[in-house]
Amino acid sequence: MITPYNDEYFMRQALNEAQKAFRLGEIPVGAVVVSNNTIIARAHNFTERLNDVTAHAEMQAITAAAESLGGKYLSGCIMYVTLEPCVMCAGALYWSQLEKVVFGASDPKRGAGRFEGVYHPKTLVTRGVLHEESTQLLKAFFEKRR
Repeated sequence: MITPYNDEYFMRQALNEAQKAFRLGEIPVGAVVVSNNTIIARAHNFTERLNDVTAHAEMQAITAAAESLGGKYLSGCIMYVTLEPCVMCAGALYWSQLEKVVFGASDPKRGAGRFEGVYHPKTLVTRGVLHEESTQLLKAFFEKRR
């Protein structure tokens, strides 16, 4: 069976969340969590609004997805996030036991990919999906702030 839902489709949904963050003056990072081709959680950065350095899109999405599923483990789920997760978020993703993490823009300074073994050994990681769109939104945000 052919489905219109693929990594690009779900990353576009994460980009929609990132655009919401942009409009709110938050660093434009968005995330969605998918289970059985259905989005069960949507989130974006809330660090400024909540005055909380841990309120990254990934952390918000993990919490919402766990609530949706009624349990703390996200086995069988995929997270799409517009920016490579930081080490804090990768640690949370490790504990949530996601099946797969897909991200758009790389973060060479703060991204978890700089470290070996940060993600759960069973978690697949796909990099660079809609990289250009994710990167451009971040660049536009920081240029606007200058």
